[in-house]
Amino acid sequence: MTAVTWVVGAGGLLGSGVARALDERGPRWVQPRPVAWQDHATAVDQLRALAGEFLTATGDRPWQVAWCAGEGVTGSTAERLLHEQELFAALLDELRRAGGPDGCRRGTVFVGSSAGALYAGSPDPPFSEESPVVPISAYGHTKAGMEQLAGDWAARTGGGVVLGRIANLYGPAQNLRKPQGLISQIIRAHLLRAPISIFVPLDTTRDYIYAEDCGRIVADVLEHFGRAVLDEPRVLTKIIASQRGVTVGAMLGEMRRVFKRAPQIVLGSSAQASLQARDLRLRSCVEPTLPGRLTPLPVGINLTATHLRSLLAQGTL
Repeated sequence: MTAVTWVVGAGGLLGSGVARALDERGPRWVQPRPVAWQDHATAVDQLRALAGEFLTATGDRPWQVAWCAGEGVTGSTAERLLHEQELFAALLDELRRAGGPDGCRRGTVFVGSSAGALYAGSPDPPFSEESPVVPISAYGHTKAGMEQLAGDWAARTGGGVVLGRIANLYGPAQNLRKPQGLISQIIRAHLLRAPISIFVPLDTTRDYIYAEDCGRIVADVLEHFGRAVLDEPRVLTKIIASQRGVTVGAMLGEMRRVFKRAPQIVLGSSAQASLQARDLRLRSCVEPTLPGRLTPLPVGINLTATHLRSLLAQGTL
């Protein structure tokens, strides 16, 4: 029986990609009202209520909750990050309470996390699921804490958990108000004919994955997990990445070829640069494997630029 899936944070870059991929292959529960994320106490109450409504709607069917929400970034305050972790904990607690033993055993929780934040202090890239998690920022410690919460939930309830450690996401749905998303921020500055500062060396290596590709991989992983027979507690860790390391300098070169002129880059320094690893190449050794074709970086840059040009034309960039 196909699981019913609720994507928490379906309006964001990750969540929208996951939601579109799931819409192509199975039933998705569309929450009836948005969550007031900026009001912490209200958001906790809303998530608890929505979790109960979701489990009621699924009945006796298997279910999945994909946690794709989160406003935190590497430079976020400790209070903001604590709120994010508390929201996730409240959701897990309500799923346990409302689902009961039988309901939880039919359920799977997917946690979208940041591979870069979790492996920032790890030695010997490229990093795989077998690499040690060594966060060096409050953001990374928060993501590790959320993974621990999910693992504890699985052990306590018998439910399944997928820990999705995701590479650097980019694409048209990037939230440009967040100090995150280097590709989208550079394209935005280029279209506005404004300089942009980069606070890491040009040989800094990242793994960039287009959001639509990431959404399809998440859907593949959840489908695979639903068929797999795993030991208790049922926890699967999966790196979701293009598995292609690209330096910041090479990425800027691709932009130069796409735009026919170079973006206006100002190299600077920042205390937060110490919280960024120089080399974050990623390799997955866990099934399922990558889909046959991923969006090439120049194509993804062009698609993102096309979307941002439309926003510029509307006066909303």
